[in-house]
Amino acid sequence: MDYQAKLKTPFGVLGIRCTNDALTGIDFLPPAEKPQPASSAFARAVCEQLRRYLENPDAQFSIPLKLEGTPHQQKVWQAMLDIPRGQTRSYGEIAAELKSCAQAVGQACGANPIPVIVPCHRIVGKAGLGGFANHASGAHLDIKRWLLAHESATPSPLQGEGRGEGRSSKPSLPGRTKKT
Repeated sequence: MDYQAKLKTPFGVLGIRCTNDALTGIDFLPPAEKPQPASSAFARAVCEQLRRYLENPDAQFSIPLKLEGTPHQQKVWQAMLDIPRGQTRSYGEIAAELKSCAQAVGQACGANPIPVIVPCHRIVGKAGLGGFANHASGAHLDIKRWLLAHESATPSPLQGEGRGEGRSSKPSLPGRTKKT
């Protein structure tokens, strides 16, 4: 894969793909992947906005995105962008809003080409974390947990056996301490 930058993060390395004027993709690369300086002014702007977000979850993204997908995927990705920082929604909630089904929402989440900025990590299962980036376990779920903890996300009111019994505490990550 040809990347215009590879950005080191607390959870690994992000492979940045972009044109001269739009972000087209972010890939999660192994932590051992060597960072790569941005190859263009636009790639530098993408990296700078990601760095700001990693330092402060309230940082806003303003870079143009080029999201290519089906009409349903586009609707799901827009719904993700509408979820405020610090909140989550369940696959079922998004499905109900879009008159779809939870499985189709999950598939669209897995097809999201620009994770982190298009916050698929804010979509969770009704009884748990759900998947992330087409993975049901492993390092990708650790990344989802990190992102949610970073944003101090609160569970969807409908998360938890479908009766509004969301988890009462934030996800914890090994080695991460709370700031007081």
